[in-house]
Amino acid sequence: RRHASHGHGPRYNEPSGWLFGEKPPAPGQKRQRENWEMIWYVGMYGTMALAAVLLYYKPDTSMRTWAYNEAKARMEARGEKTDY
Repeated sequence: RRHASHGHGPRYNEPSGWLFGEKPPAPGQKRQRENWEMIWYVGMYGTMALAAVLLYYKPDTSMRTWAYNEAKARMEARGEKTDY
């Protein structure tokens, strides 16, 4: 049988009953954030906001739009009316 830790220390983390092994703070006190949490929040939600803006302003490259603009340009070149 293989042991990744070469048999040193406990085989697994004993369950403590607390979510993520973190004891809740006393009533009236706030939880102390860890150093990486704010970076994660800014990165995660900032990326989602940037993706939303980029998708909103994405150019329309559909075949239907191209065909409509091409047909309109050809009709105007022939002198036909394009507005209905």
